[in-house]
Amino acid sequence: MRNIAAAGIAAALSVVIAGCGSGGSGSDKSTVTLWMYPVIADQAKNKAFWDKVEKDFEAKNPAIDIKIDQQPWDGRQEKITTALASKKGFDLVVLGPDQIPQYAQQGTLEPVDDVIAADKAAYLPNALTALTVSGKLYGVPIYQTITAPIYNKKLFADAGVTKVPETLAELKEAAPKLAAKKVAILDYPGKPEVSLNQSFYPILWANGGSVFSPDGKSVTVNSQQGIDSLQFLLDLKAVGGLPENTASKSNDIEGGALAAGKAAMYHAATALNADQLGAAIGAENVGVGLPLEGSKRVAFGIPGGLVLAKHSQNKDAAKKFAGYIASSEVGGPLAKESGFFSPRSDVTIPDQSATSKEFAKSLQYAYPGDAHPKARQVMAMISAHIQAALIGKEDAKTALDAAAKEGNELLAAGG
Repeated sequence: MRNIAAAGIAAALSVVIAGCGSGGSGSDKSTVTLWMYPVIADQAKNKAFWDKVEKDFEAKNPAIDIKIDQQPWDGRQEKITTALASKKGFDLVVLGPDQIPQYAQQGTLEPVDDVIAADKAAYLPNALTALTVSGKLYGVPIYQTITAPIYNKKLFADAGVTKVPETLAELKEAAPKLAAKKVAILDYPGKPEVSLNQSFYPILWANGGSVFSPDGKSVTVNSQQGIDSLQFLLDLKAVGGLPENTASKSNDIEGGALAAGKAAMYHAATALNADQLGAAIGAENVGVGLPLEGSKRVAFGIPGGLVLAKHSQNKDAAKKFAGYIASSEVGGPLAKESGFFSPRSDVTIPDQSATSKEFAKSLQYAYPGDAHPKARQVMAMISAHIQAALIGKEDAKTALDAAAKEGNELLAAGG
């Protein structure tokens, strides 16, 4: 791989000699390295897609040499942190809203507001907000994820529930009817390894709660909204509304309670989860709903953003490539191949399935979670205490008070 710094120097020299911008061949080219992750799960399709993106862009921009370095998800955070600290490795990399704040605060990222300026009105407002820190955009949105409830229509009908619950209150009210049929109404994944973004947090957010205070200086998960949210789960468990192994179960569909017909709904599923459930119980039996409403509707969904390293020596070229990936030309096919969605309202996804269209209805409720540099560490603390409550070791208030105390101690420690 060509050394990025050397390429930058060569490009700079060519400007001095020619009295104009970088040339279109040889060492005059500006090199842009992108670290891409398998957002397209099929390895062969992933490679083919990005090979085409690279080829098509270079054909239109012969003065820019693109290097797309496919990276694994495993060890992602550590490797990116090292690359930014050492000022080498990539010009562009894909990050989520929970990762960007810490790097933005460290001054290792370059704002990218100018990349989306011309098409700003076409982007989903919540996608841009999610990638913004202190009023500056640090990620160019290239895809958007969304979660929504999926459910077994037949189980609700068999239990005499004619209206599938659309609110937390309706879910709680219907729970005993399904429990009488030995069916858990909510397939809640309480295993600590499952992100709370796809288990507890959507319930917390729906009830108006948050993990952190608005200024980010304290953990507020033990607010009354938080306690009510955990108590909601404990109340469901008491009437047979959660799977017996809820404290240790994952959110896998295959081999789980939903696929086995022992649970009726998963409240924070992906479109892929819906397809997996359809394969298990028949697509005709699968329903997709809007996010369960408490005091409001909220769905976990994050944009994937292309961020630009501050140390990049070819920022203009990198921004041009980022803009190309975010364009409708690439955005539609990327959404199709990845199974995600576009963060732009002007993008048509080719051959979009009926299920995907149902999930798209929840995009307006997308929320990326409580962005904070310590969000992941605090999540681990909260997860452990929620599990303790689910197995009966702690009540709702005790569990969340303890989690908040540990989280606040972490924030106070700094670093």
